[in-house]
Amino acid sequence: MSKWTDVAKQCLRDEAEALLALIPTIGSDFDHAVEVILSCKGKVIVTGVGKSGQIGAKIAATLSSTGTPSFFVNPLDVFHGDLGVITPDDVVLAISNSGHTDELLRFVPYLTRHAIPIIAITGNAQSLLAKNSVAHLSAYVAHEACPLGLAPTSSTTATLAIGDALACALIEARQFKEADFAQFHPGGSLGKRLLTKAEDVMYRENLPVIKPETPLADTLIHMSEGRLGLCVIEESQKIVGIITDGDLRRALQANHDAFFALKAADIMSKNPKTVSPDTPITTVENILSTNKIHAVIVADEAHHVLGIVDSFSTLL
Repeated sequence: MSKWTDVAKQCLRDEAEALLALIPTIGSDFDHAVEVILSCKGKVIVTGVGKSGQIGAKIAATLSSTGTPSFFVNPLDVFHGDLGVITPDDVVLAISNSGHTDELLRFVPYLTRHAIPIIAITGNAQSLLAKNSVAHLSAYVAHEACPLGLAPTSSTTATLAIGDALACALIEARQFKEADFAQFHPGGSLGKRLLTKAEDVMYRENLPVIKPETPLADTLIHMSEGRLGLCVIEESQKIVGIITDGDLRRALQANHDAFFALKAADIMSKNPKTVSPDTPITTVENILSTNKIHAVIVADEAHHVLGIVDSFSTLL
């Protein structure tokens, strides 16, 4: 095995151990930080310099996408006009490994004077930033994973993990759901799936709808033309049954020459699975999986067929 893979494995081992060491530090300050953010009427302003700032930008993005309005502010810009974005309704999440970053400490008096609470993530619980915060979240690491012990590696991983832990706690506290997540990710594949309804993907044209008295020979033709592997049986414009290609094969095997004398009503399955047009596609998928079927019928309130959703049309 090459020495490079040894270095990589040691780096991952060091960072994993650093994260495990954080677990015992999670306590009352963490609970208080969550409570402060939950009671915040404004935004969570995340700030930090250098690598801490880059990690802070990711934490802000995670918070925003999970129901906690948040954005990142570079403290270097705060004294050049951006200080005005921070209001008394906000909470500041300040990140500094040392806890003594001058650019952050310079606007702490402004925050204190306006009673804007500070939540600090640092690697030094005795630092000025930690002491001037309402809650201190430790990101202390014994050493960096960098072979030189200099580049921020374990410390930035620890800070990112604390930010993720904070976001996860807030998700639970807000009872944030998948549908809520989709609202913040309408352009993503997950958001698209969670927001898509049955009517958005259902087959509407040339639906294989037949009557109970339709001969099985004609049923076979309708099924072939519909290309969905099924026929929906309606009587007086109400769904009364369904026939699948499997039903036809079994009927042919069981009846042989008498097959062509049979009607749709003779072999149809009654009370087929139906959904309304506004049923989420994720619910449709669950119905297909649970019942081990490949399609469901989309029906209106009068139980008239509007369309068909099959397992292929759910693949967005």
